[in-house]
Amino acid sequence: MYFAPTVDSTGLHLPLYDDILRDLINSYKNIYGQDVYLGNDSADYQWISVVAKHQFDTMQALQSDYYNRSPLTAVGVALDLLLKLNGMTRKVASYSTCMVVVSGIPQAVIVDGIAQDVSGNNWALPALVTIGVLGTETVSATCETLGKISALPGSIIKIVTPQYGWLSVNNEVAANLGQPIETDAQSRARQSLSTRLASHTMLAGTVAGVAAVADVTRYNIHENYTSYTDAQGCPEHSVTCVVEGGTDLDIATAIFYNRGIGCYTNGTTSVDITDPDTSQIMTINFMRPEYLPVYVTVHVKKLFGYTDSITDKIEQAIFTYLNSLQIGQNLTISALYGAALSVMPDLTSPMFSITLLEAGVEFDNLHGNDLIVSFNTVTQGILGASPPYIVIEVTG
Repeated sequence: MYFAPTVDSTGLHLPLYDDILRDLINSYKNIYGQDVYLGNDSADYQWISVVAKHQFDTMQALQSDYYNRSPLTAVGVALDLLLKLNGMTRKVASYSTCMVVVSGIPQAVIVDGIAQDVSGNNWALPALVTIGVLGTETVSATCETLGKISALPGSIIKIVTPQYGWLSVNNEVAANLGQPIETDAQSRARQSLSTRLASHTMLAGTVAGVAAVADVTRYNIHENYTSYTDAQGCPEHSVTCVVEGGTDLDIATAIFYNRGIGCYTNGTTSVDITDPDTSQIMTINFMRPEYLPVYVTVHVKKLFGYTDSITDKIEQAIFTYLNSLQIGQNLTISALYGAALSVMPDLTSPMFSITLLEAGVEFDNLHGNDLIVSFNTVTQGILGASPPYIVIEVTG
């Protein structure tokens, strides 16, 4: 039954489309007579349906506006506006970077050079690169594709813009991963953490402070409150922050302002921070994550409706899942099954079955067990490598 939109102690209440339609039909009959013809094929009924649809659209807009008042349910721009109340902004997408060695004729100048990795991603060199007197020069290349684009050592090897004096290019180290634009779900989680900055424990404040640093993508904060080195190898009375993304200075500053008094900061990256009140210089330590490339082999049996494109979708789904795990999060085989099966729109009408799924950190030593990682390690999915890290074997 139709009722006016209301807000009470239990929330927002709106009439449904059918309620609006029936109310308009009843009002029409009360005006023009109960015997008026309003079948589905009548022009009057169709006009009433259009009016009902427009009113229901307005109700939907009211509902969206109502839910956009809270960071728990707001979306898009509305969520961005609420984040500002906590002094936050949505993290923008960034580009992966990688140190590459360009080789060629000494003193040759490369203008707007572009290199390419084995997966077909282009990497832009600085606008002007002068090759050194020894015939090499190490520079930072930036991927032209936004987001988390990986490049293993030795994978950026192709010259896209040949120029005089430029003979080869290669990366001896892995790329520093960029990040996609922060999703609504990620923004909500970070907003929830931000409320801990002024309350909860100092450890929770440290977590919130690190999470708020620009370009930080993943993190794991581990506290050892005991008087001895713990099972993770962290020293007594210490906090170990493992952080991906962000600048060293920004991360160290966030740890400095939120750590416990007298607490040792453990890690392999060190930054000197000057206390603005005492001018005392304090060394803040933290860690960068260690990446653990994972090999995965999936044996797939074709069923009705299977196409070659599904093979690519399974590979992409596993790749995405491996790169979505948090630092220190174990890899479960059952989750890999779930990632592979997620490409099917309807599990009640499967297009393939998985007869075997194995994973491991060595190409020739795969197994069906969960993969346990240390607190400072994160799994990594890789595409386009040789030998391949993700193999989908299809039969049937």
